Amino acid sequence: MRIDVVSLFPEMFTGPLGHSILKRAQEDNRLNINVTNPRDFTYDKHHIVDDYPFGGGAGMVMKPEPIFRAVESIIAASNIANRRVILMCPGGYRLDQEKVKELASYEQLILLCGHYEGIDDRVRLHLVDESISIGDYVLTGGELPAMVIVDSVARMLPGVLGSSDSAPQDSFYNGLLEYPQYTRPREFEGMAAPEVLLSGDHAKINRWRNKQALKNTLERRPDLLKNKVLSPDDAKLLAEIIAEQTGD
Repeated sequence: MRIDVVSLFPEMFTGPLGHSILKRAQEDNRLNINVTNPRDFTYDKHHIVDDYPFGGGAGMVMKPEPIFRAVESIIAASNIANRRVILMCPGGYRLDQEKVKELASYEQLILLCGHYEGIDDRVRLHLVDESISIGDYVLTGGELPAMVIVDSVARMLPGVLGSSDSAPQDSFYNGLLEYPQYTRPREFEGMAAPEVLLSGDHAKINRWRNKQALKNTLERRPDLLKNKVLSPDDAKLLAEIIAEQTGD
Protein backbone atom coordinates (compact mmCIF):
# COMPACT_ATOMS: atom_id res chain seq x y z
CA MET A 1 0.00 0.00 0.00
CA ARG A 2 1.03 3.58 -0.65
CA ILE A 3 -0.02 6.29 1.81
CA ASP A 4 0.49 9.95 0.95
CA VAL A 5 0.06 12.62 3.61
CA VAL A 6 -0.42 16.28 2.70
CA SER A 7 0.76 18.37 5.63
CA LEU A 8 2.28 21.78 6.38
CA PHE A 9 4.51 20.06 8.95
CA PRO A 10 6.20 17.02 7.34
CA GLU A 11 8.79 16.88 10.11
CA MET A 12 6.08 15.76 12.55
CA PHE A 13 5.93 12.38 10.81
CA THR A 14 9.64 11.57 10.94
CA GLY A 15 9.68 10.05 14.43
CA PRO A 16 6.34 8.21 14.64
CA LEU A 17 6.60 6.64 11.19
CA GLY A 18 10.27 5.69 11.47
CA HIS A 19 10.20 3.15 14.28
CA SER A 20 8.98 -0.32 15.24
CA ILE A 21 6.34 -2.02 13.07
CA LEU A 22 5.89 0.90 10.66
CA LYS A 23 9.63 1.10 10.05
CA ARG A 24 9.85 -2.62 9.29
CA ALA A 25 6.81 -2.47 7.01
CA GLN A 26 8.48 0.24 4.94
CA GLU A 27 11.82 -1.57 4.86
CA ASP A 28 10.03 -4.73 3.64
CA ASN A 29 8.24 -2.71 0.93
CA ARG A 30 4.84 -3.60 2.34
CA LEU A 31 4.10 0.07 2.99
CA ASN A 32 5.22 3.18 1.14
CA ILE A 33 4.68 6.43 3.09
CA ASN A 34 5.22 9.86 1.54
CA VAL A 35 4.62 13.30 3.04
CA THR A 36 3.97 16.30 0.78
CA ASN A 37 4.02 19.94 1.88
CA PRO A 38 1.36 22.05 0.13
CA ARG A 39 3.70 25.06 0.46
CA ASP A 40 5.65 23.49 -2.39
CA PHE A 41 2.61 24.07 -4.60
CA THR A 42 2.22 27.80 -4.01
CA TYR A 43 3.24 30.27 -6.72
CA ASP A 44 3.88 33.41 -4.65
CA LYS A 45 7.30 34.26 -3.28
CA HIS A 46 6.16 33.96 0.36
CA HIS A 47 4.56 30.50 -0.12
CA ILE A 48 1.28 31.60 1.47
CA VAL A 49 -1.12 28.74 2.17
CA ASP A 50 -3.77 30.51 4.27
CA ASP A 51 -5.93 33.62 4.25
CA TYR A 52 -8.63 35.39 6.26
CA PRO A 53 -12.05 33.71 6.22
CA PHE A 54 -14.77 35.24 4.07
CA GLY A 55 -17.46 36.69 6.32
CA GLY A 56 -15.01 37.44 9.11
CA GLY A 57 -14.12 35.47 12.18
CA ALA A 58 -11.08 34.39 14.16
CA GLY A 59 -8.12 32.55 12.72
CA MET A 60 -7.00 31.72 9.21
CA VAL A 61 -8.28 29.26 6.62
CA MET A 62 -6.10 27.09 4.39
CA LYS A 63 -6.43 28.05 0.72
CA PRO A 64 -7.74 25.48 -1.77
CA GLU A 65 -5.24 25.97 -4.62
CA PRO A 66 -2.10 24.50 -2.99
CA ILE A 67 -4.03 21.48 -1.72
CA PHE A 68 -5.66 20.76 -5.08
CA ARG A 69 -2.29 21.06 -6.81
CA ALA A 70 -0.57 18.83 -4.25
CA VAL A 71 -3.18 16.08 -4.55
CA GLU A 72 -3.27 16.30 -8.34
CA SER A 73 0.53 15.98 -8.40
CA ILE A 74 0.44 12.93 -6.10
CA ILE A 75 -2.22 11.23 -8.24
CA ALA A 76 -0.31 11.90 -11.45
CA ALA A 77 2.98 10.64 -10.02
CA SER A 78 1.61 7.48 -8.41
CA ASN A 79 -0.81 6.48 -11.17
CA ILE A 80 -2.90 4.29 -8.85
CA ALA A 81 -6.61 3.97 -9.59
CA ASN A 82 -7.69 2.13 -6.43
CA ARG A 83 -7.24 5.06 -4.04
CA ARG A 84 -9.11 7.08 -1.44
CA VAL A 85 -8.62 10.79 -0.72
CA ILE A 86 -9.45 11.53 2.91
CA LEU A 87 -9.73 14.78 4.84
CA MET A 88 -8.88 14.70 8.54
CA CYS A 89 -11.81 16.61 10.03
CA PRO A 90 -13.61 16.71 13.42
CA GLY A 91 -16.91 16.69 11.53
CA GLY A 92 -16.10 13.53 9.57
CA TYR A 93 -17.03 9.88 10.02
CA ARG A 94 -15.76 8.68 13.38
CA LEU A 95 -13.01 6.14 12.85
CA ASP A 96 -13.69 2.56 13.96
CA GLN A 97 -12.25 -0.85 13.19
CA GLU A 98 -14.68 -1.52 10.34
CA LYS A 99 -13.58 1.69 8.63
CA VAL A 100 -9.92 0.74 9.20
CA LYS A 101 -10.48 -2.62 7.51
CA GLU A 102 -12.21 -0.87 4.62
CA LEU A 103 -9.37 1.62 4.18
CA ALA A 104 -6.85 -1.23 4.16
CA SER A 105 -8.51 -2.58 1.00
CA TYR A 106 -7.27 0.37 -1.09
CA GLU A 107 -3.91 0.46 -2.84
CA GLN A 108 -3.42 4.14 -1.98
CA LEU A 109 -4.64 6.54 0.68
CA ILE A 110 -4.13 10.29 0.40
CA LEU A 111 -4.61 11.96 3.80
CA LEU A 112 -5.14 15.71 3.98
CA CYS A 113 -4.18 17.46 7.22
CA GLY A 114 -5.92 20.71 7.99
CA HIS A 115 -4.54 23.38 10.28
CA TYR A 116 -5.46 26.81 11.67
CA GLU A 117 -9.27 27.20 11.46
CA GLY A 118 -9.57 24.50 8.82
CA ILE A 119 -9.53 24.11 5.06
CA ASP A 120 -11.57 25.93 2.41
CA ASP A 121 -14.69 23.77 2.08
CA ARG A 122 -14.28 23.42 -1.68
CA VAL A 123 -11.60 20.86 -0.86
CA ARG A 124 -14.14 18.75 1.04
CA LEU A 125 -16.84 19.20 -1.59
CA HIS A 126 -14.85 18.65 -4.76
CA LEU A 127 -11.54 16.93 -3.98
CA VAL A 128 -11.87 14.39 -1.18
CA ASP A 129 -13.82 11.14 -1.14
CA GLU A 130 -14.67 11.33 2.56
CA SER A 131 -13.86 13.06 5.83
CA ILE A 132 -12.74 11.11 8.91
CA SER A 133 -12.51 12.05 12.59
CA ILE A 134 -10.70 10.03 15.28
CA GLY A 135 -13.02 11.24 18.05
CA ASP A 136 -15.39 13.88 19.30
CA TYR A 137 -12.77 16.47 20.15
CA VAL A 138 -10.66 19.06 18.33
CA LEU A 139 -6.89 18.93 17.82
CA THR A 140 -4.46 21.59 16.61
CA GLY A 141 -4.19 19.97 13.20
CA GLY A 142 -4.83 16.85 11.19
CA GLU A 143 -1.33 15.42 11.59
CA LEU A 144 -1.99 13.29 14.69
CA PRO A 145 -5.23 11.83 13.24
CA ALA A 146 -3.35 11.02 10.03
CA MET A 147 -0.73 9.13 12.05
CA VAL A 148 -3.50 7.18 13.77
CA ILE A 149 -4.92 6.14 10.41
CA VAL A 150 -1.49 5.17 9.06
CA ASP A 151 -0.76 3.01 12.11
CA SER A 152 -4.18 1.35 12.34
CA VAL A 153 -4.39 0.62 8.61
CA ALA A 154 -0.81 -0.70 8.45
CA ARG A 155 -1.72 -3.39 11.01
CA MET A 156 -4.28 -4.78 8.55
CA LEU A 157 -1.81 -5.26 5.71
CA PRO A 158 -0.58 -8.81 5.05
CA GLY A 159 2.78 -9.54 6.67
CA VAL A 160 3.10 -6.28 8.60
CA LEU A 161 2.48 -7.82 12.04
CA GLY A 162 4.48 -10.96 11.31
CA SER A 163 1.70 -13.34 12.39
CA SER A 164 -1.58 -13.48 10.50
CA ASP A 165 -3.32 -14.23 13.82
CA SER A 166 -2.29 -10.97 15.51
CA ALA A 167 -4.76 -8.46 14.04
CA PRO A 168 -7.89 -10.66 14.35
CA GLN A 169 -7.22 -10.95 18.10
CA ASP A 170 -7.08 -7.17 18.61
CA SER A 171 -9.84 -5.31 20.40
CA PHE A 172 -12.71 -4.26 18.08
CA TYR A 173 -11.54 -6.45 15.17
CA ASN A 174 -14.48 -8.83 15.69
CA GLY A 175 -16.66 -6.39 17.57
CA LEU A 176 -15.41 -7.24 21.07
CA LEU A 177 -12.67 -6.03 23.38
CA GLU A 178 -9.62 -8.25 23.61
CA TYR A 179 -9.18 -10.90 26.31
CA PRO A 180 -6.47 -10.28 28.98
CA GLN A 181 -2.89 -11.35 28.30
CA TYR A 182 -0.31 -12.88 30.68
CA THR A 183 3.35 -13.89 30.47
CA ARG A 184 6.26 -14.87 32.75
CA PRO A 185 6.68 -14.91 35.69
CA ARG A 186 3.90 -17.35 36.52
CA GLU A 187 3.47 -15.63 39.89
CA PHE A 188 4.42 -12.05 40.73
CA GLU A 189 4.10 -10.59 44.24
CA GLY A 190 1.32 -13.02 45.08
CA MET A 191 -0.52 -12.44 41.81
CA ALA A 192 -0.76 -15.62 39.76
CA ALA A 193 -1.55 -16.01 36.08
CA PRO A 194 -4.77 -17.97 35.44
CA GLU A 195 -4.11 -21.71 35.66
CA VAL A 196 -6.16 -22.45 32.55
CA LEU A 197 -3.60 -20.65 30.38
CA LEU A 198 -0.92 -23.05 31.60
CA SER A 199 -3.03 -26.20 31.22
CA GLY A 200 -2.12 -26.95 27.61
CA ASP A 201 -5.81 -27.63 26.93
CA HIS A 202 -6.46 -25.39 23.93
CA ALA A 203 -10.22 -25.93 23.96
CA LYS A 204 -10.40 -24.70 27.57
CA ILE A 205 -8.01 -21.83 26.82
CA ASN A 206 -10.12 -20.67 23.86
CA ARG A 207 -13.30 -20.87 25.93
CA TRP A 208 -11.68 -18.86 28.74
CA ARG A 209 -10.44 -16.22 26.28
CA ASN A 210 -13.84 -15.93 24.60
CA LYS A 211 -15.52 -15.56 27.97
CA GLN A 212 -13.03 -12.93 29.13
CA ALA A 213 -13.46 -10.96 25.89
CA LEU A 214 -17.23 -10.99 26.37
CA LYS A 215 -16.86 -10.05 30.04
CA ASN A 216 -14.52 -7.14 29.27
CA THR A 217 -16.89 -5.89 26.58
CA LEU A 218 -19.95 -6.18 28.81
CA GLU A 219 -18.26 -4.29 31.65
CA ARG A 220 -16.40 -1.60 29.68
CA ARG A 221 -18.18 -1.21 26.34
CA PRO A 222 -21.68 -2.72 26.56
CA ASP A 223 -22.67 -0.62 23.54
CA LEU A 224 -20.58 -2.90 21.34
CA LEU A 225 -22.79 -5.87 22.20
CA LYS A 226 -25.95 -4.19 20.92
CA ASN A 227 -25.05 -4.79 17.28
CA LYS A 228 -22.88 -7.87 17.78
CA VAL A 229 -24.25 -11.12 16.37
CA LEU A 230 -23.08 -13.79 18.80
CA SER A 231 -22.52 -17.43 17.98
CA PRO A 232 -24.63 -19.90 20.04
CA ASP A 233 -21.56 -20.72 22.15
CA ASP A 234 -20.78 -17.05 22.80
CA ALA A 235 -24.44 -16.38 23.63
CA LYS A 236 -24.25 -19.13 26.27
CA LEU A 237 -21.03 -17.65 27.65
CA LEU A 238 -22.59 -14.20 27.86
CA ALA A 239 -25.62 -15.61 29.70
CA GLU A 240 -23.22 -17.39 32.06
CA ILE A 241 -21.35 -14.12 32.74
CA ILE A 242 -24.56 -12.23 33.44
CA ALA A 243 -25.75 -15.00 35.77
CA GLU A 244 -22.46 -14.87 37.67
CA GLN A 245 -22.66 -11.09 38.04
CA THR A 246 -26.31 -11.03 39.15
CA GLY A 247 -26.07 -14.14 41.31
CA ASP A 248 -28.86 -15.88 39.41
